[in-house]
Amino acid sequence: MDLLNLRKFETLSPFEIKDELIKLAKKTSKTTQSAFLNAGRGNPNWIATTPRQGFFLLGQFAVTESQRVMEHPAGIGGMPQAQGIAGRLEAWLAKHADMPGASFLSSAVPFAVKTFGFERDAFVHELVDSIIGDNYPVPDRMLVHNERIVHEYLMWAMCGDPRPAGKFDLYAVEGGTAAMCYIFKSLKANRLLKPGDTIALGTPIFTPYIEMTHLEDYALNVVNIHAPQENRFQFTDAELKKLEHPQIKAFFLVNPGNPTGVALSKETIGKIANIVKRRPDLMLLTDDVYGTFVPEFRSLLGELPQNTIGVYSYSKYFGCTGWRLGVIAVHEDNIFDKMIAKLPDTELKALDKRYGALTLEPRKVKFIDRIVADSRDVALNHTAGLSLPQQVMMTLFSLSEMMDGARRYQQACMEIVHRRALAMIEGLGLQVTPNPLFDAYYGLIDFEFWARKNIGEDAVEYLKKNVHPLDLAFRLAEDHGIVLLNGGGFDAPDWSLRVSLANLADDVYDDIGRGVRSVARGYRHAFEASRGAKKE
Repeated sequence: MDLLNLRKFETLSPFEIKDELIKLAKKTSKTTQSAFLNAGRGNPNWIATTPRQGFFLLGQFAVTESQRVMEHPAGIGGMPQAQGIAGRLEAWLAKHADMPGASFLSSAVPFAVKTFGFERDAFVHELVDSIIGDNYPVPDRMLVHNERIVHEYLMWAMCGDPRPAGKFDLYAVEGGTAAMCYIFKSLKANRLLKPGDTIALGTPIFTPYIEMTHLEDYALNVVNIHAPQENRFQFTDAELKKLEHPQIKAFFLVNPGNPTGVALSKETIGKIANIVKRRPDLMLLTDDVYGTFVPEFRSLLGELPQNTIGVYSYSKYFGCTGWRLGVIAVHEDNIFDKMIAKLPDTELKALDKRYGALTLEPRKVKFIDRIVADSRDVALNHTAGLSLPQQVMMTLFSLSEMMDGARRYQQACMEIVHRRALAMIEGLGLQVTPNPLFDAYYGLIDFEFWARKNIGEDAVEYLKKNVHPLDLAFRLAEDHGIVLLNGGGFDAPDWSLRVSLANLADDVYDDIGRGVRSVARGYRHAFEASRGAKKE
């Protein structure tokens, strides 16, 4: 595709450019021997089976509980009743012990009761009534037992050692996407971020964080805190020093990175913690969706709980992007509540009016509960909350991991993506030093860095002067049927590509590597032809 045509795509998100690439790649796969390989989307091609088996079997029991209360010939049942329900479930599972999911449920219920000190009937009734979905979510923020279980799961999966003191208030939401929207909205509504304020983004970063800040809804100024490949995708001291400036109100980052796939090191987290000691008012937002793919992962949520809003999604690890399961976490002792309390009187009165319909004492509404209210434009707060069947699935996913003391599921997921990463690296003809902080869910191919070593400095300089960076992604699609996302859209180097290592079969990733090498050879030939033309 020529330079002029490629320029028209410069303003588009890589996720929108992807649609054009898919059209080209599909056309190529129909007319050549090339397979259509879409490694542009992060949807994994595996799922967690055990908790799902438990979910669908629990649903069958729940219907019998409904029919136990009322069974009308027209197909009408009643609402499950709590008294004695745990014993009835236990007996029903014993009777159906050969059904998929029975063993898991028979272990999960007593495990939760013992671990959290739950009253058996109350816990089982929450599961059964919620999977039926016959009530609004109460509490609207998150079901009582589900919140306790998910809290412990996040401590296990995200916070690392040492475990942070106190507890987090959680809000169950429709995936990480909803979490982002709700948090941005509530930070603005509560005057914690105002149009014209400056925030910092840890780049490269998931594109929507870049795009949302510039929307007229928020109109934020942005300072990039860059993590270069030369520093193994860790923030340099010079970049982190920018956070010391009091003009920067908040620091948003994805950890492990998307598209880099690299988690913050212990040393980098320590440096951020030292900055927060000097800047105790610095708000942090950490999106930790891929943390479960890094051994002994530690989030800023664990290191700096008072300053941090945490976002977690179950989507990638459990293969449940279609379920839309996410969590927002805010520590019970946090700077957000304190900063709201210190707002000027005129702004506090405006917030009193905003939240006044919810309570007689609106100034006592916690920031996390304001996020819930704002997610439904306050007026519909009484019908807020994630759907109850979704919350049951969240409970079962969390329990399945906590019961897996050997971490067999986690190890299997890690093995899948690392095996694919190794295949792609071999296809690229690279020798790479292993990085224990690399999640291998995504990989960032820095084509310019690679090309300087493989086709020469002069050829790369020719490319940068004569070829649009998007040509790389379009050429891969048009010539090889391969879809990768352009790294420039993530504030990664312009001549880079993001590849998902989660969504294709193991045996195609070396083909992706070879496809990139083939495009590079084509660029080298074009460079040599240009030199020959000049001599003539």
